[in-house]
Amino acid sequence: MAKRIGFLTFGHYQAVPGSLVRDARDALQQTVELAVAAEELGAHGAFLRVHHFARQLASPFPLLAAIAARTSTIEMGTAVIDMRYENPLAMAENAAATDLISDGRLQLGLSRGSPETALAGYESFGFVPAEGQDDADMARRHTAEFREAIAGASIARSDPRMTGVSGGLAIQPQSPGLAERIWWGSGTRATAEWTGTEGMNLMSSTLLTEDTGVPFDELQAEQIERYRSAWAAAGWQHEPRVSVSRSILPIIDDETRYYFGLRAQADSSDQVGVLDGALSRFGRSYIGEPDRIAEELAQDAAVAAADTLLVTVPNKLGVDLNARMLGSIVRDVLPALGG
Repeated sequence: MAKRIGFLTFGHYQAVPGSLVRDARDALQQTVELAVAAEELGAHGAFLRVHHFARQLASPFPLLAAIAARTSTIEMGTAVIDMRYENPLAMAENAAATDLISDGRLQLGLSRGSPETALAGYESFGFVPAEGQDDADMARRHTAEFREAIAGASIARSDPRMTGVSGGLAIQPQSPGLAERIWWGSGTRATAEWTGTEGMNLMSSTLLTEDTGVPFDELQAEQIERYRSAWAAAGWQHEPRVSVSRSILPIIDDETRYYFGLRAQADSSDQVGVLDGALSRFGRSYIGEPDRIAEELAQDAAVAAADTLLVTVPNKLGVDLNARMLGSIVRDVLPALGG
């Protein structure tokens, strides 16, 4: 498969100086416009990061359906949905409907969640881990129930007084093929192996919640290798997909130089720190002239190992600037990566 590239937006919005995304309406509408522009530029995907209790994108399916209605070829999806917050059956209905609107272009990334502003915010949504389990166990249980539902499993018993028969009922609608387009956002090598065993596609971001002292791209490439080995050992028949995320900021004009020029040197190396109690490694940013970025990304072991590259965008700077940078990445960088 040729390398695919898409954008990933958190949908930040705030009425502060310099922000072109002042409120939630701006964030939603501009995300749709950027997806339309990305398709016109030759990009392959538009992905959303979902956060709750924050000025970011929180409810993905209406937005994904809007993107589907305005585009025809680009994939749209999430990277990722925090499954601690989700009713698996309602989510199955929403996902299938969105996938049908898109003619099968939905790619759903799920995860167990990440550090957030709310203290156990999922409990306010009505979800509490079962006795003896933690929130990660609950997220995986929700994921299993969701996957069963979109695969057509019997979820409820039919009422013979209404149907004339006694049997099982599946969630409706069903969207053929969606079950093979589910991804898991993995932050460690061990969870990547679990993902492969479970038969989900792999998403890996600019952060790993472990550190062995090797460069980020090499640690992530090992994560991908372990994932594919686990996939093969589990006997899954279809080809798995793998995406990695990168911060890529091409300097292509005076405006991009103004915003990002001084960051080029400071953000050009990995960072190591503690996140949620775990020693973690954060991947570097790629900032500079497009030809230099192409050369550096071509040496990134994890980018080489993945079939899909998601570019995180500074969405508060607006659609026009992000579309110009994305156009440069598609035109000037992607060919060097095999796209």
